[in-house]
Amino acid sequence: MSDPTKIFLNEQDMPTQWYNIAADMPTPMKPPLHPGTGQPIGPEDLAPVFPMNLIEQEVSQERWIDIPDEVMEKLLLWRPSPLYRAKALEKALDTPAKIFYKNEGVSPAGSHKPNTAIPQAYYNKEFGIKRLTTETGAGQWGSALAFACQLFGLELKVYMVRISFDQKPFRKLMMQTWGADCIPSPSPTTQAGRAILEKMPDTPGSLGIAISEAIEDAVTSENTRYSLGSVLNHVMLHQTIIGQEAKKQMAMVNAYPDVIIGCAGGGSNFAGLSFPFICDKIHGKDMRVIAVEPAACPTLTKAPFAYDFGDTAMTTPLLPMHSLGHNFVPPPLHAGGLRYHGMSPLVSQLVMDDLIEPLALHQLECYKAAVLWARTEGFISAPETSHALAATVREAQRAKEEGKERVILMNWSGHGLMDLLGYDAYLSGKLSDYSLPQEAIEQALHDLDGLPKP
Repeated sequence: MSDPTKIFLNEQDMPTQWYNIAADMPTPMKPPLHPGTGQPIGPEDLAPVFPMNLIEQEVSQERWIDIPDEVMEKLLLWRPSPLYRAKALEKALDTPAKIFYKNEGVSPAGSHKPNTAIPQAYYNKEFGIKRLTTETGAGQWGSALAFACQLFGLELKVYMVRISFDQKPFRKLMMQTWGADCIPSPSPTTQAGRAILEKMPDTPGSLGIAISEAIEDAVTSENTRYSLGSVLNHVMLHQTIIGQEAKKQMAMVNAYPDVIIGCAGGGSNFAGLSFPFICDKIHGKDMRVIAVEPAACPTLTKAPFAYDFGDTAMTTPLLPMHSLGHNFVPPPLHAGGLRYHGMSPLVSQLVMDDLIEPLALHQLECYKAAVLWARTEGFISAPETSHALAATVREAQRAKEEGKERVILMNWSGHGLMDLLGYDAYLSGKLSDYSLPQEAIEQALHDLDGLPKP
């Protein structure tokens, strides 16, 4: 077929290395800083939190890093993932644009998150770790790590942001089915959690709070390390298998994207698709790369590029990133995976270098696009993914208005079958748009006072 709906790779065509964009960035990354001294950290400073084999990846400047055979074996359960042509959506929009999407919802956990959960579980196992702790927002990351830990025989404790714990009970059950212990955050089981509950007993929680609890648990428990599903360099690295596959698949139909789109909370699925293509852009290829976030948590579009802590209790290194401040508690919108105060330092620096366009959208536009997608392409999308869909619809309509053909590539980062309460709220007219007020942003940014400047 000359114009296929699905483009498949064979297993032997799966990438055997991860791509590290740090090797090609026009502006070198600024170093993380020690939370106590304010000086650049060394690998030994991260050793209580992460195993050294992952720390080596975190600080690596090597362009290519081999994927271990044991990791490849597990990834082959669902990879390579298919690339789709969204023909029904194109027809519904009457657009001259060609819309392609990478379907990352085919993993056992239903999202892109196992792409890094499996290598993280493997490297911890190889280092002799018995137990992991982590946080999760909407539950996609917690589910993915629970699945990965089960494959490698590790225990897992998940601190799930309270509002998502309440909104998404089936995510908790997925984690329990894979053998993990999942509790709402903030919790009374950690010093950080107790301190937050004393100040704000009715707080919906935040990823920053949950990270504080998970790190405290990790550094105070035996044979335990912490695992993060986004933001950090090694997480972005593991996700680049998505974009590498997409490059091969688009070449099979003689296409190359004019526009690349992904939703962005901490940055992992967006980076996974875009970084291999941004490498081409750095070396002269003409394309636009759009990172889409919620207007209710506008990290890239309204927050400064600054040094800030990754967690509320200020236990992480200071990271150079776009940040709304480590005490920021976002409103309880349904896209729980995008409710983070900061952004990946790699993504943040690429925005500063004008290689990425940030875009903030309201949730009603996103749900509208997600419903259109479900009624054309058939798949029910995660609320996070709906942000990428809304931007895709905008770009397709723009192509129609301009009368220009355009190739759009989007990362369909996961299904929303565990998130139907959000759809119920939208379809019954209970959702409303919310833009974070400027005064709330200015108040949150007081967290950055006195911290080092990039």
